[in-house]
Amino acid sequence: MNIALVVTVILVMGVIFVNGWTDAPNAIATAVSTRVLKPNIAIWMAVIMNFFGALVMTYFNAQVAETISNIVSFDAQGNASQVALAASLFSIVVWSVAAWYFGIPTSESHALIAGLTGSAMALGGIGAVNGSEWIKVLVGLVVSTVMGFGGGYLVTKLIVILFKDVARRTANKVFTYGQAFGAAANAFLHGAQDGQKFMGVFMLGLYYNNLAEKSGSGFIIPIWVMILCSVTMGFGTSVGGMRIIKSVGMDMVKLERYQGFAADLSTAVCLFAASIFGIPVSTTHTKTTAIMGVGASKRVSSVDWRIVKEMLIAWILTFPGCGVIAFAMAKLFIALF
Repeated sequence: MNIALVVTVILVMGVIFVNGWTDAPNAIATAVSTRVLKPNIAIWMAVIMNFFGALVMTYFNAQVAETISNIVSFDAQGNASQVALAASLFSIVVWSVAAWYFGIPTSESHALIAGLTGSAMALGGIGAVNGSEWIKVLVGLVVSTVMGFGGGYLVTKLIVILFKDVARRTANKVFTYGQAFGAAANAFLHGAQDGQKFMGVFMLGLYYNNLAEKSGSGFIIPIWVMILCSVTMGFGTSVGGMRIIKSVGMDMVKLERYQGFAADLSTAVCLFAASIFGIPVSTTHTKTTAIMGVGASKRVSSVDWRIVKEMLIAWILTFPGCGVIAFAMAKLFIALF
């Protein structure tokens, strides 16, 4: 077992931990902001549901992991493949921690894809990118935006129509239980989406060290990899999260419980559909666009567009920013090691 593999495994665990720390809280942000769940209870619920989402969905359907593992090629002589893969993970950690520090819910999913692409191109140029798999990323961007924003908007409008004659106290009770369930579903599907993405990277690390084999469609992920990645993500979620909860659930738009339920429901539907079809979407992107749609359904001015602008800038910069960092780190690491 060479040093590059050890470093790669450590970095994969680090990225999964950071994902649980900075990205997973998006799933429970609305339930906390509407006071359906207390922060500590919500975080521990997210820990448990992230674990089971990553484990259960990967066991039954690992298409997202297959997409990530096939999105680029790190084929090279000697340890260059391992070194470039390690460089991509290092760039993701740097980018994600910086975003967390500033309280911006940037997407680790986008950072992962950008990092892998940048470092792979440092090895093999544009030919290292698998266009047929990369197109799923662009599809995911469109799908998550349309289904997130549109779903949040339409579900909110539908709820207003259906519950217009229902007593407010009764409606709040319904949506309290509904939002608690929605938050749990969001956390489960966050684990399903993001857990699988990093399992795909983990398998790449093993593959380039001749410790895993590819079948026709992708890797057969061992149960120990599923458990290790799931536990690491859950542990990361337990460590922090209030910065992101505040940005997503409190600062961007003030939500009532029925609105929080609408955002959680539309997000869960989008993430579930994407997971089934193997489309890697950003859970952060999906949840925040759903919240924007919910806010806009009442009136456009109810959304704090200054916060939205910061998020959009972060998303736009992630692909070129993290990709360039990964490219530079890969060139540097290969020269040094």
